[in-house]
Amino acid sequence: MKWIARISIVGALLIAAFLVFFFGFAPKLIANRLNVVINLPPYAVSDQVKRLHETLTVADLHADSLLWNYDLNERQSTNQVDVPRLLDGNVALQAFTVVTKTPRGMNIESNSGRTDNIFWLALAQRQPLENLTSLTKRAVWQASRLHKYAAESRGKLVVIKSKADLAAFFERRRNAKIVGGWLGIEGAQALNGKVENVDVLFDAGFRMMSPSHFFDTEMGGSAHGAEKYGLTEAGREMIRRMEERRMIVDLAHASSKTIDDVLAIATRPIVVSHTGVRGTCDNQRNLTDDQIRAIAGKGGLIGIGFWDTAVCGTDADAIVRAIKHAAAVAGVDHVALGSDFDGSVTTPFDASGMALITDALLRAGFADADIRAIMGGNTAMFLAENLPD
Repeated sequence: MKWIARISIVGALLIAAFLVFFFGFAPKLIANRLNVVINLPPYAVSDQVKRLHETLTVADLHADSLLWNYDLNERQSTNQVDVPRLLDGNVALQAFTVVTKTPRGMNIESNSGRTDNIFWLALAQRQPLENLTSLTKRAVWQASRLHKYAAESRGKLVVIKSKADLAAFFERRRNAKIVGGWLGIEGAQALNGKVENVDVLFDAGFRMMSPSHFFDTEMGGSAHGAEKYGLTEAGREMIRRMEERRMIVDLAHASSKTIDDVLAIATRPIVVSHTGVRGTCDNQRNLTDDQIRAIAGKGGLIGIGFWDTAVCGTDADAIVRAIKHAAAVAGVDHVALGSDFDGSVTTPFDASGMALITDALLRAGFADADIRAIMGGNTAMFLAENLPD
């Protein structure tokens, strides 16, 4: 029977080795594989670009960094965002957007909501057990991470939840290099099907949310869903409740019908936090010119993404081509940055490389005033007008 004992020992060792790998190494390896930077820092620009960039209020409408559970206060050799690199890039305002569920085999054409990649990531990260079954709990847990990082940042990271917070942040920023972060959510699956959870998420600090992400939800259809329907009745109630709380509606990933339905009932400006435009990159992920005009007509913002599916290119020039098209269609005042950093995408640079966009905008012939607006002035003004009092 010794061979049975030996097999049992080998089996136990293999199981132990798997558990060590799964809980100890898998989360970081997954993050490294999915969040790739093509050109690593440092990034070189001319003295003229440096001088201009350092005077800008740079703002980014979308980064999924909280999903990966690394310390934002420490400079990382992987991923795309942390506080030191945001400061290097002169980023003043950063939206930290929370992902609660993604489908297996995620693509931009058609996905169902039956599978749940984030379950396995949450398990590997040893998140609280309640996060394994509740998407609302997953969102609240990620929000708590941002508040924790801010508390431990020695004042370098500030969480912004209101107009007063934003004003106080800019007052402090006159004398110190700091970053202001605010919370958003990718997809109303985070509500667990209950509209009243809008209040739970608001109380956790969230100030922006989209009806859908990569699959259709109880609230609205996705551009990448199986059915791509519009707002449901629950989704209409969600929009009403969000507006009552002065939460910003984000139409990133929304189906065409959902975009139309939201624009028909919205009484406040909306954003598309990260997208491309079909005028320079024609695919299911990106906005048509008619959608761009309609969103701008509501006083909204279009956040141009940094990854290949958004801009059909892998450098700052491709990003600026999309910006130029959006500005031509909607007007400069409705264009912003929406990187999708740490969103399981490959980007040409990390958060420390934002001056490369300033450089590309200058080379594309944009005036300094327009560059100030696009790089973050529009986003800062939008938040000043639309955050809760």
